[in-house]
Amino acid sequence: MGYAQLVIGPAGSGKSTYCSSLYEHCVAARRTMHIVNLDPAAENFDYPVAMDIRELISLDDVMEELGLGPNGSLIYCMEHLENNLDLWLDEELQNYLDDDYLVFDCPGQIELYSHVLVLRNFVEHLKHKNFSVCAVYLLDSQFMSDVTKFISGCMACLSAMVQLELPYVNILSKMDLVTNKKDVEEFLDPEPTFLLSELNQRMAPQFAKLNKALIELVNSYSMVSFVPLDLRKERSIQYVLAQIDNCIQYGEEADVRIKDFDLENDGE
Repeated sequence: MGYAQLVIGPAGSGKSTYCSSLYEHCVAARRTMHIVNLDPAAENFDYPVAMDIRELISLDDVMEELGLGPNGSLIYCMEHLENNLDLWLDEELQNYLDDDYLVFDCPGQIELYSHVLVLRNFVEHLKHKNFSVCAVYLLDSQFMSDVTKFISGCMACLSAMVQLELPYVNILSKMDLVTNKKDVEEFLDPEPTFLLSELNQRMAPQFAKLNKALIELVNSYSMVSFVPLDLRKERSIQYVLAQIDNCIQYGEEADVRIKDFDLENDGE
């Protein structure tokens, strides 16, 4: 079985920086991890690229040849990827072992996670290739500055969760840039009553029923939970990685094999 992280989230939420820091952490821990670029518009990387969608198609080429805008060109590129999963992706995956760990650095356009089926089909293809996949959703810590931004971030996250149907780890990124940690801590795992009270104070009375419905929706999906990530602290990266490993059961098969081997030796 292979293992994979699908790193998603809005543009500017720190996805590529997360991938780079995660790679450096794994190198220091002598753990093998391969980073895959799925953004056809990417230019520079702070990590070695194991697989690159730009070898299949690039945003600049599509914009030049078809005359499309940036968003339309990105959707075209991702649909082209979807049409070539059996060719390009399968050929690239042949270079890796069954138990390898891949991290897919995805584009930041939210429509790819909310209503376009490209990434959903991409995930299904990985599952058919016997990969255990976890979605890692990054949300910029600035969304925790007030409850209205927090709810907006939660709804975008919820939309992606429903669309992809994957185990999720929601990460609050850029915690190293937060000056007042107390303003953020109350939103990491808040009570619904607290959220509703804060939301009603900031919005007009006619939105009270809508506010209640939003809070109930977010709470019913258990989405109101984020793991803070401070890239300056190794223990923070280690904790986030442990949460993701637990979701995809990374390392459990290896433990079973070791225990089985020990039992065989004991029998001798």
